[in-house]
Amino acid sequence: MYQVLVISISKPIKIGLYKNNKLIKTYEKEGKTSDLLPEVLKEILSENKIDKISYVNSPGSYMAIKVAYVFLKTICITKNIEFLACSGFNFNDNSPIKALGKKYFFNKDGEISIDFLDKDCTISQFELPKVLNEDIFTSNTLPIYNLPAV
Repeated sequence: MYQVLVISISKPIKIGLYKNNKLIKTYEKEGKTSDLLPEVLKEILSENKIDKISYVNSPGSYMAIKVAYVFLKTICITKNIEFLACSGFNFNDNSPIKALGKKYFFNKDGEISIDFLDKDCTISQFELPKVLNEDIFTSNTLPIYNLPAV
């Protein structure tokens, strides 16, 4: 069983190809999600029979999340592939994620808040896991917007 995981909320965009939940190939690309996703997914889909596609639906760059959602949802519908989502905090050791300006998203006991970084705060880079934990994914794939409306 092949699965794709897309982390588009940071740069570089990271896409992992998994076989039986084990990472077998990594794609890291600099650029816009709208330019990169079609290119990488075309390559992956031409070489593999994908059963699931998962993506990070919160928190982070709203534009990257929206573009990823629309593109990946369309691929999953047209190719009859299962579509799943999860939080970005699962892939950066639960460290703060860039929000707007100088503010960051924080995950404290499952509650997402927005604040400035403390001086001694460490930010971890996003990493594709070597083995996927199925328990972190949900079938509720809609983007989650953590900022209040303006």
